[in-house]
Amino acid sequence: MNHDHHLSLFEPLTLGPITLANRVVMAPLTRMRADRPGDVPNALMAEYYRQRASAGLIISEGTQISPQGKGYMDTPGIHTDEQVAGWRRITGAVHAEGALIAAQLWHVGRVSHESFTGELPVSASAGPYRNRTTVRGADGSPTRVDCPIPRALRLDEIPGIVGDYRRAARNARDAGFDFAEIHAAHGYLLQQFLAADSNQRTDEYGGNLANRARLTLEVLDAVIEAWDASRVAIRISPIGAFNGLEDPEGAEMGLYLAEEIGRRRVAFLHLSEPDWAGGPVLDEDYRKQLRAAHPGPIVAAGNYTAEKATSLLQAGLIDAAAFGRAFIANPDLPRRLRESLPLNAPDQATFYGGGSAGYTDYPAWSA
Repeated sequence: MNHDHHLSLFEPLTLGPITLANRVVMAPLTRMRADRPGDVPNALMAEYYRQRASAGLIISEGTQISPQGKGYMDTPGIHTDEQVAGWRRITGAVHAEGALIAAQLWHVGRVSHESFTGELPVSASAGPYRNRTTVRGADGSPTRVDCPIPRALRLDEIPGIVGDYRRAARNARDAGFDFAEIHAAHGYLLQQFLAADSNQRTDEYGGNLANRARLTLEVLDAVIEAWDASRVAIRISPIGAFNGLEDPEGAEMGLYLAEEIGRRRVAFLHLSEPDWAGGPVLDEDYRKQLRAAHPGPIVAAGNYTAEKATSLLQAGLIDAAAFGRAFIANPDLPRRLRESLPLNAPDQATFYGGGSAGYTDYPAWSA
């Protein structure tokens, strides 16, 4: 393992054919500001991303690969021509600032509601689970509702799901993104297949580790085929409970996936750590095992500070750190971290839905 005790967050990082100016990554953040109808990325979103273009890499909010993949009101898609055109304006705005941006490809699976499509959400299996999502209430405002019991995907539907990811990757490339990141974390569809507690299937997509990982790796291979391994990333959250999902074999699955992902030589593995959502802190032993399993670049997200990121970077356990809530409130976060400037506090009330308030009106630093 190559320890560089002088490595800092503000040095370049090469991912595939692309070199990031720094290692401060903007994590994917659902903000629910897309236009309706049509879930189309808009000018307000373009301004939000443009403001944050000093990140070494921006990872977009989750963007649904199909109407079925949507789980929250006003999240953007990447499956219609109009959506691709909307994203093209956003990637153009980001590139004009000299920055880089990845598209996060998302299918929520059971974390959804029948009001979006008129049909039950789909998952690995049809079991009750406890979770809520956000839909549009009768008065148009965001309303929290219980997720229904999903229906299990039929075997003959699975190739169509893989095809939706393949098409979404081509759309991301055509929209001018620099990378496509597959969202296989946080209790959404792919993790519903990965996790022993949500996957009760008895066919080749259920049972042992390899079978539960089969859909995720088929999706990864399809996305690589649609673009190129050096332009593809994948996000996993092997440990921690999200969206009503807990995987008793998550640590083991994480190492299995890390090895399989590493073998495919993708641009980076994006690790979402459990402590941001009140879960345990990832122990150093597990980090070392992950690093051994996956020799390629690792971008890690969690409750990161500049100090924590720097120490893990210098220990050779991560290659970049992704920041979420800090980037919501601080459009110029890399500068603030580099110069140890105070941070704006994020306003949780405006995280999801609404307009420019709590979205594009956080100020950059001025002395």
